[in-house]
Amino acid sequence: MKPKLLLVECSDRPGLVHGITGVLLRHGCNVTTNHEFVDPEASRFFMRTEFTGEVTSGPLENEIRAVLPAEATVRVTPMQPRRVVVLASREHHCLADLLVRNAFSELNARIAAVASNHAGLGPLVEKFNVPYSCISHEGQTRQQHEEQLAGFIEKHAPEYLVLAKYMRILSPWFVRRFPNRIINIHHSFLPAFAGAKPYEQAFQRGVKVIGATAHFVTEELDQGPIIVQEVLPVDHTHTPRDLAQAGRDVEKIALARALRLVFEDRVMLCGNRTVIFD
Repeated sequence: MKPKLLLVECSDRPGLVHGITGVLLRHGCNVTTNHEFVDPEASRFFMRTEFTGEVTSGPLENEIRAVLPAEATVRVTPMQPRRVVVLASREHHCLADLLVRNAFSELNARIAAVASNHAGLGPLVEKFNVPYSCISHEGQTRQQHEEQLAGFIEKHAPEYLVLAKYMRILSPWFVRRFPNRIINIHHSFLPAFAGAKPYEQAFQRGVKVIGATAHFVTEELDQGPIIVQEVLPVDHTHTPRDLAQAGRDVEKIALARALRLVFEDRVMLCGNRTVIFD
């Protein structure tokens, strides 16, 4: 019997876990794993429960809502791979890593398509038999380009968009079209070494760690809720080229880990922060 997943968010009060698990028990369900967290500042309760049992999602959700505060969010869902579209530009490292993981079913997702604003990555994507489209921004306004891009994405009906070093700044209009569904990766120098040649700047400052941050995309550039941060140690022997390679390596690690967490519904939002049930 395949397990199902229950996700709950609501204001905190005594007896929430007892009430929720009591409903599951009455339906003959067996809880296999359970995690809960209360954010004391927001007084918000979060719960992720894996369970088995023959139940219908709609009625079960309604019964659970009945024992929770009125504004509770309740979702019962099968644990199944997510459908995603990946956006890229010129850099290959994150996209290539995701394509390999996708081919070997390591993402708990299926890459439905890849789009890029440059043509160079097409041959790489086509080797993996994944639909690819180059949607160039040349000669177009941002709105025109994003309308074409949104049309391509919506044709594939993804649950999430992954920015695998997609180097175009997305407009608020585009971000609002896919709320809490866009995941980005970037080096963690920001804002210390923003702009051109960040690894040359890092070399000049003698940095001792190279990092990467995976986060949800919001209308404010690179300020969305953080999912994963990873670092690699470096030292005085690393050239700017070595630092850039370390950056590519850590970006792949951080993005893959973040996607696993999101695609397994282990990430819940609390304002501009994340609750991670790893």
